[in-house]
Amino acid sequence: MLAVVGGATIFGIDAWPVRVEVDVAKGQPQFTVVGLPDTAVQESRERVRAAIKNSGFIFPLDRITVNLSPADVRKEGPAFDLPIALGILAATDQARIDALEQFCVAGELSLDGTVRSISGALPMALAARREEQRAMILPRPNANEAAVVDDFDAYPVETLYEAVELLEGGLEAAAPAEPDESDLALSSPAYDVDLSEIKGQEHVKRAVEVAVAGGHNVIMIGPPGAGKTMIAHRLPTIMPPLMLQEALEVTKLYSVCGLMPAGKSLISTRPFRSPHHTVSSAGLAGGGSIPRPGEVSLAHNGVLFLDELPEFHRGALEVLRQPIEDGELTISRAAASVCYPARFMLVASMNPCPCGYHGDALRQCRCTPVQIQRYLTRISGPLLDRIDIHIEVPRVPHEDLMRREDGEPSAAVRERVASARAAQQERFAALAESADKKPSNPLYCNAQMGSRLTRELCPLSSEVESLLRTAIDQFGLSARAYDRVLKLSRTIADLDDSPEIQVTHVAEAIQYRTLDRKLWG
Repeated sequence: MLAVVGGATIFGIDAWPVRVEVDVAKGQPQFTVVGLPDTAVQESRERVRAAIKNSGFIFPLDRITVNLSPADVRKEGPAFDLPIALGILAATDQARIDALEQFCVAGELSLDGTVRSISGALPMALAARREEQRAMILPRPNANEAAVVDDFDAYPVETLYEAVELLEGGLEAAAPAEPDESDLALSSPAYDVDLSEIKGQEHVKRAVEVAVAGGHNVIMIGPPGAGKTMIAHRLPTIMPPLMLQEALEVTKLYSVCGLMPAGKSLISTRPFRSPHHTVSSAGLAGGGSIPRPGEVSLAHNGVLFLDELPEFHRGALEVLRQPIEDGELTISRAAASVCYPARFMLVASMNPCPCGYHGDALRQCRCTPVQIQRYLTRISGPLLDRIDIHIEVPRVPHEDLMRREDGEPSAAVRERVASARAAQQERFAALAESADKKPSNPLYCNAQMGSRLTRELCPLSSEVESLLRTAIDQFGLSARAYDRVLKLSRTIADLDDSPEIQVTHVAEAIQYRTLDRKLWG
């Protein structure tokens, strides 16, 4: 007898519907799974066999053939355990379930019949709703995640026996999972650290405020102990809350990587990724025979912090060039080519020389000019050109260090940042109303504007144009650097609540592009 169950497989950060066709026929006992299954799917035969027996059902001693359709798409992961088991029970009349293919079923089975959590529940639920399936049956730890999808029911189960009872008794009597309201609120969480703990460094605080307000990349250069890492770790405290669409994008990435906390509906805080400098190119960009997201994608809509930037492998750093420019990262392998979103804010810190004290007023640098030059050239010009703000972080004077009163709290800075982001969203919303000007991808901050939008949304007066001409000639700004100065100026104007870009805004933006000329020449 034949039974068909709805399922799904993950490809990239999206899911595709799969028909799990189970045929049980008389013949020599055999259990075959076809349809390009990977090792985890092949091993489901043993898990399903034991789970059916230990759940009080009878495993048929017949010829069992499981086809995962479409057959030309590779299936991976243990999420097919539950649909295969339900298909076998339905095909042998041990479970009387009508229209089983109208449900999306996913779950890994333990040998005792317990349903274990899976990766990719949110993309699977979105794919099921797209295919107009009635509901989804999935493990309880993943139910809140799938319940985020509008006009779609997600029913949690803990065992194979419970899944059979649920489907036989009718879903009308069961209660679907509800998303966690605290996650949907997308409010800023309470942090253990605060920007007010930073002593002095007011110009650096201003620079990171501008960077966060527009989503701009920033590099901090200074001696050890000046506060570079401390400031970077407090960036999340001044970032605005995620918008719902941003939260869904981040949640899909973390879901397919199996990084979703149990019971969470959404990733409601902006990611902050800080990989060690020994990270490989594949660890940073992603990879594998079936490509998986790396650190740059896991930092999507958040911060990627690279501490001691010159200590990273040159090849790993060059991987950043495409995602910084395009906001996405394409990974090509023989088996597949996958494109992952990678709109992140790059924050980097470094010393000015190997010993760290070049230019310091109190400690003498022990490095030779050749050593300093070799150290600085570990960072390529094209990568440096993609960083909007270059800021020097000097030693903290003892007057500031011993001052008892705290600085400005993160909440106050976050309020100004949120106001600037709101102004940007108003501009982008007005732009979206025009079909010929609507961007292909949604825009959330100034740094994500392309060249055409930058020139359209950043009109300049004759005074501002004159200042920019002088800066281009004096500092040798590239075309990319010119665009980034315009975006930076627009962000500074937003923080100043100014509808137009003024000379002072452009002057501040140009100031953030001069340090690299001083150090790198």
